Amino acid sequence: MEDVSDPPFRAVCKDLGADLLFTEFISSEGLIRDATKSRQKLDIYERERPVGVQLFGGDSDVMVEAARIVTQTRPDILDINYGCPVKKVVCKGAGAAILKDPVFMEKLTRQVVQATDLPVTVKTRLGWDENNINVIEVALRLQDAGIKALSIHARTRAQLYKGQADWDWISRVTSHPDIEIPIFGNGDVDSPQTAVQRLQTSGVQGIMIGRAAIGYPWIFREIKHYRETGTLLAPPDIPERVRVCRLHFQASVEWKGERTAVNEMRRHYANYFKGVAHFKPWRTRLVEAPDAATVHALLDEIAATDFMMAHELPADAALDPALQATAERW
Repeated sequence: MEDVSDPPFRAVCKDLGADLLFTEFISSEGLIRDATKSRQKLDIYERERPVGVQLFGGDSDVMVEAARIVTQTRPDILDINYGCPVKKVVCKGAGAAILKDPVFMEKLTRQVVQATDLPVTVKTRLGWDENNINVIEVALRLQDAGIKALSIHARTRAQLYKGQADWDWISRVTSHPDIEIPIFGNGDVDSPQTAVQRLQTSGVQGIMIGRAAIGYPWIFREIKHYRETGTLLAPPDIPERVRVCRLHFQASVEWKGERTAVNEMRRHYANYFKGVAHFKPWRTRLVEAPDAATVHALLDEIAATDFMMAHELPADAALDPALQATAERW
């Protein structure tokens, strides 16, 4: 969730039902060097709580010092990332790379736990690859090191984000007789039905959602409603999508400045308006918008336009003539 789960994004997720939020992961090296970007990621607000700050790194002394810095900002949780699979992190001996050395992982975690009075949690993966799945050993070692909860992404590092998440391994962890800490599951939870099924069958105490919330923060509200009632909420209508998208964008402008906000919001538009029939011309225009005024004007136009959801149209439906004229003009 690098460059995604910033305060504006977390705010809309919180408003739409998320119970616990985490920051983007923060480089421990960048934090102790006082790098501006790393320091900015420590920005948290009262309305977000409970919120956790997530650190990554592969050097014990650096992680301990970074943990002390984080402690001063008083989040509710300090989370350690042992799951990031991307090459630039793994090559530094951080993220999922530490899965190859559970003894060092335990030592590093214990040192971080001792360096802070905050509850320490961890996010990790099943193992390095399919031949080296060691998540049960890792869970036991981390529990012994003093963590308060463990989130498991049900893929190996070698899988990256491909293939299916194997929740059977999460079930093996939760059912292990020596596991006492809460276990949270992550991976391929992209609908209320999947979330509730995982909660009912895997033994986890909660679900962690990442990619499925990008541009669609309503997923939290929808999961809660489905769990409580057994019925699905209707997808958000166009005015609601515009409202939340605009709140997210404006908060980004206020927090990061106009230029950065305009650039970073581009990754969100496709999902904010996913399933809206014939939306491509507007999406393209939003992505190409050069400034905040243009984005707001486009959102105004979208809010005033009649759209249909893709599932409401027959498969061979023709493009509405008015929309076709607009598409050709753009």
